[in-house]
Amino acid sequence: MKSADSAMRLLPGVGACLIAVFLATLLSGVFTTLPTLTLAVVIGIVAGQLPGFRSLLDGVLEPGIRFASVTVMRVGIVLLGLQLSLGDIGALGLPAVVGVVVLVVASFFVTWWIGRMLRLPGREPLLVAAGFSICGASAIGAMASATRSGPREQATPIALVTLCGTLAIAVLPALRAPLGLSVEQFGFWVGAGVHDVGQVVATAQTAGAAALAIAVVVKLTRVLMLAPLVSIAALMTRREESRTAADPVVTAPLRAPAPENGEGASEPIGSLPVVPLFVVGFIAAALVNSFVVVPGPVMIAAEQVQLVALTAALFALGTSVRVLELLRTGWRALVVGLGSWAFIAIGALALARGVGGG
Repeated sequence: MKSADSAMRLLPGVGACLIAVFLATLLSGVFTTLPTLTLAVVIGIVAGQLPGFRSLLDGVLEPGIRFASVTVMRVGIVLLGLQLSLGDIGALGLPAVVGVVVLVVASFFVTWWIGRMLRLPGREPLLVAAGFSICGASAIGAMASATRSGPREQATPIALVTLCGTLAIAVLPALRAPLGLSVEQFGFWVGAGVHDVGQVVATAQTAGAAALAIAVVVKLTRVLMLAPLVSIAALMTRREESRTAADPVVTAPLRAPAPENGEGASEPIGSLPVVPLFVVGFIAAALVNSFVVVPGPVMIAAEQVQLVALTAALFALGTSVRVLELLRTGWRALVVGLGSWAFIAIGALALARGVGGG
C-alpha cells in the first residue's frame, strides 16, 4: 500500500517531465541546430522562473521532479555506456586517446581549482568541473548523485554548461576556416572541446559526416572518464565527511552545506559507496557493447530510452535554476565557466592539430 502511495506521489512530477520530453523533441525538429537535451534544460529553466509553476515545483510536482533528477538520470547514464565501444576508442590511436584523457583530467582539476579560488559555494566547483570536462549536464547529475549534492548546488553549473555549450554550436563552426582546420581536425576539436554529447553532434555535423564520426568517438572517450572521476570524488567525499564527523573544525574541500529540506539527511556519514552502483552499470554497459554483439533493435530501443531518460532528467534539473539569483550572485561562476571553456577549447585545439589527423 505504501509503495502504491509513493508511486502516486511521483506521477504529477514524472508526468510534467514527460510533457517536457515531448516539447523538447518537438522543438528540436523546428530548431534543428539545438540538441534535444539542451532544449530540455532550457525548457526547465524557463518553467522554473514562472511564479505559478514554481509553487507547483515546491508542492505536488516535487517528488516526481526529484525522482527524475536522480533515479531517472542514473538510468540514462547507465544506458549511455552502451554507446561506448573500446574498439572505436582504440581506433583513434594511443597518442590521441592519451591526449584526450590528459585533457579531461587537466581541465577537471583546473576548473575545480578556479572555482575554489573564486569561492563558489559548496560543491559547485566540483560540479562545474565535471560538466565542462566530461559530458555536460549529464556529468553534473552523475557527480551530484555520487556526492549527495542538492538541486541548488546543481543549478548554477547546469546553467553555465548549457550557456557555453550552446555558444560552442555557433562559435566553433565559424572559427573552422580562419583556423585552417581540416574536416578531421575540426571533428576532433569539437569532440574534445564541446561539453554535452548532443551539443557535439550539433556542432560537428556542420562539417559533414566524417567530422561527425570522429567527434562522436572522441567525445565518448571523454565520457568514459566519467567512471573514474565520479568514483574518486565519491571516495574523497566519503573520507572528508568521516573526518568532519571526527573533528568538526576540519574544513573539508569537498564539503557542502547541510541539505535543504532534509534531503539526504537520512543517509549516515560514510554511507557513500566508493564506486556508485550506476557507475558500475555504466562500465558494464560499455563492456557489453565492446565484447557482445547486441542486436540492432535492442540498441535502438536502448538509445531511445536513454534519450528520454536524460531529457526528462535534464528538464528536472533545469527547473532548479533561479535566473534572478544567478544574475545577482553568479559573476564568479560566469568567470569560472568562461575560463574553463577557454582552457578546454585551446587545449582541444592544440590536441586536434597534433593528433587529430588531416
